[in-house]
Amino acid sequence: MPEHYPGIAAGHYLIQAQERILFGTPAGEAVLAEVERQGATRVFVVSTRSLARPADGPLQRVVAALGPRHVGSFASVRAHSPREDVIAAAALAREAKADLLVAVGGGSVIDATKAMQLCLWFGLTSPEAMEPYRPGQARSKAAAPDGAIRMIAVSTTLSASEFTPIAGITDSRIPAKQSFNHRFLVPRSVVLDPAATLETPFDLLASTAIRSVDHAVESYCSPLAHPASEAASLQGLRLLSRALPRIKAEPAALAPRMEAQFGMWQAIQPMSSGVSHGASHGIGYVLGATYGVGHGQTSCVMLPAVLRWNAALNAERQRALSAAMGAPDRLAPDLLVELIKGLDQPTTLREVGIARAALDDIAERALGYEPVRANPRKIENAKMVREILDLAW
Repeated sequence: MPEHYPGIAAGHYLIQAQERILFGTPAGEAVLAEVERQGATRVFVVSTRSLARPADGPLQRVVAALGPRHVGSFASVRAHSPREDVIAAAALAREAKADLLVAVGGGSVIDATKAMQLCLWFGLTSPEAMEPYRPGQARSKAAAPDGAIRMIAVSTTLSASEFTPIAGITDSRIPAKQSFNHRFLVPRSVVLDPAATLETPFDLLASTAIRSVDHAVESYCSPLAHPASEAASLQGLRLLSRALPRIKAEPAALAPRMEAQFGMWQAIQPMSSGVSHGASHGIGYVLGATYGVGHGQTSCVMLPAVLRWNAALNAERQRALSAAMGAPDRLAPDLLVELIKGLDQPTTLREVGIARAALDDIAERALGYEPVRANPRKIENAKMVREILDLAW
């Protein structure tokens, strides 16, 4: 490690291989403009069954705008992005000779499309063939080929996967959620169209928004936080906590949806730049991949409990979170519980179907995830994870 000045924080700030964020424009028009700018002629679209059903939803509008440039679709990505779906979609895109991918959907769709790029770059044709490309494995640092296919993301939820180079993919054999990370996995362009969220069920939109709240809170509390990241964390939390109740009260209004999209963008910036998350994220990976809890709902049930457990170390720092949510004299976990309940989301493990008998297994599995090890209050063993789970249960 290079030397640094005593008494002065040292670190780094990653700049992602992302070129443009387009906001406030209809998704079809924005995607078409990006396709033309990038010179693509054979565009393959990735989505999910729920978005394939509407007659005129965001998926259909994007496909219509592409016209003859659209050479195929895979609209069957399942929750938590199983490897099998990634391989199946990549096979269709390869057969279609695609030169650009467009993901239309939430975090699972966007993560699956990110991982599809790896499969297309390196000719991966089975779930097992993906294994050497995980972090720490033999091919994890393989260089992308010249002219490597890239992607555009159109987000229909508020989870913010489109701003990171990390793809969370489930290995169904274990089962466990694993990450794939490459500089060029991040979407080359992102389209934030508030109208693209109108068909998203409110429960899904709200829970993924709390996932973004989790990004803001845990990045602000991270030991790696610094002045360049802290402002984004707090602004993300401020925008999201203000916009979400308005979305519930005015479901057809686009302005609060746009504000929430800006909030999720700001909230994820610290992590995208290299700031770590904490135990809420790490425990959430177990709840999602192993126990089938919805991606956003893992944050709903874990984040307040993690804050309460961490307060022995950083109660003073948590006051800035309270101030960002408009109530500096109240405890941040209490404010979060109110926000989450106000969106009709669960706040306990019991509410998402987790039995007390499963808590020891969850605690043991959670220790294997980096965010748990990066938690600001150090977690040394499964007993300490269990203390957090008991608070959440």
